[in-house]
Amino acid sequence: MLDWGAYVGLFLAAFGAATVLPFQSEPVLVGLLLSGGYTPVTLIAIASIGNVLGAALNWVLGRYIERFRGKSWFPVKEAQLQKAEIWYRRFGRWSLLLSWMPLFGDALTVLSGVLREPFWSFLILVSIAKAGRYVVLAVATLGAQAILGF
Repeated sequence: MLDWGAYVGLFLAAFGAATVLPFQSEPVLVGLLLSGGYTPVTLIAIASIGNVLGAALNWVLGRYIERFRGKSWFPVKEAQLQKAEIWYRRFGRWSLLLSWMPLFGDALTVLSGVLREPFWSFLILVSIAKAGRYVVLAVATLGAQAILGF
């Protein structure tokens, strides 16, 4: 019988980790991998889907929060936003391949929404980045487990 609670927990951790919330999905994935009770491909897929959907939420927030840019409560100062826009325009959509990085990646996904990056190119590049990170983490974890014998 499948342990749906573990899969749901991994999905929620991965989703939350892609947002501005202080979540981490890597320890959850590593723990489930080391338990040996779950298929690595399934875990990677669930973590990737959750993380990409969290990043998509950031894109949507960026797309619609921009209209409040001039408000005093807006979370980013105008100078910071202009600097980020210059950076994003310089490196372009390919910078979304860095969306897997902690903190920086979350801001990048919001910024891509603010700057109206087309959703499909956003989705493809972020999926490559997020899934790639989980694949590397799983290979490193399972490789270390095999070498060290734990």
